[in-house]
Amino acid sequence: MSAAESAHPDVELAEAFRCGGPDSLRRVYDRYGPAVLHLAARGLATRADAEDVTQATFVAAWQGRETFDPERGSLLGWLLAIARRKVIDRIRVASREHRVADRLRSLPEPTPVEPGPERVLDRLVVADELGRLPAEQRRVLELAFYDDLTHQQVAAVTGLPLGTVKSHLRRGMLRLRKRLEVDGVASGS
Repeated sequence: MSAAESAHPDVELAEAFRCGGPDSLRRVYDRYGPAVLHLAARGLATRADAEDVTQATFVAAWQGRETFDPERGSLLGWLLAIARRKVIDRIRVASREHRVADRLRSLPEPTPVEPGPERVLDRLVVADELGRLPAEQRRVLELAFYDDLTHQQVAAVTGLPLGTVKSHLRRGMLRLRKRLEVDGVASGS
């Protein structure tokens, strides 16, 4: 390398980068990041994809920095070659994802499964037992299980203390379980 070449800031930056010099990655990114981002943005559909590819390019360049050969070309050319490969990879992945999504959309909708007689019977038993509970306790169970509310939310909706809500839920569930066990034993014999 001649004295003129070693004095050129890009050559010095490339050498510092290749050797893993302190803060050289940041300096290379500051210098060449806009060019890499521009190339990625021209080839990809979204700015977010272009930014991801730019980041992946610099990560790959840093990890493979020892393979950079200034005799074969400039650091910018090497970075842009990495970026082109990353853009192509991203396009291939997106294409594959679109094909999978199209395939999934082309599949027929699953047919709803009719509940079996046991399931219908269980629902009837639960509905019957809920109907036998005191109104306040039934309301707490319905809010917790049909409306999927937390204990605190049930307390807020009903105006009951949290401890009362928990007691109603526990007693109601014990009563339902007992009824299901009794009916299960009776129907199993």
